[in-house]
Amino acid sequence: MYKLLKTKPVNQKGFTLVEMLVSLTIVGILVPVLNLLIIHIQDINSSESNHMLAVKQIERAIYWISMDTQMTQSIQTDAGDSGFPLSLYWVGWDNTTTNITYTVQNNELLRSCSKNGNPAVDTVAARYVNEASTATNCTYNGEALTFVITISTGGYKPADESREVIIVPKSQ
Repeated sequence: MYKLLKTKPVNQKGFTLVEMLVSLTIVGILVPVLNLLIIHIQDINSSESNHMLAVKQIERAIYWISMDTQMTQSIQTDAGDSGFPLSLYWVGWDNTTTNITYTVQNNELLRSCSKNGNPAVDTVAARYVNEASTATNCTYNGEALTFVITISTGGYKPADESREVIIVPKSQ
């Protein structure tokens, strides 16, 4: 029995202890590096996602306000710091009267549309709106509406995005 244990058959294959230690050392070095790389990629992805979300919300708000402002025949802003609520009014070719009111509340830009005095239909024009009057506001000087909006997304990697647009109504 002793002779059988001391002799190694020629066709037996396997790893030596040195080979196993070298491979474990290499794996021990690679795993933390790969872990840091994955975390870094997730951070970049989260940051870019929040930035794109902010840009898309700004684009939605600008789309709605610019479409309505170009149709309007009457613009009224609140005398306060923010200019909201913003009220737009026009009469269509078919004598349909349309009243649009924009308000900022609960971090949302809300659009209320009423036609011919019927109850208003509310739409969220943008989410994650920064409600500070210095960040989101509108002013009307009799010729053009200046609209400033700031979107502030939260989460792990928050993003802030601001835009200012000047919209001239077609009826002016």
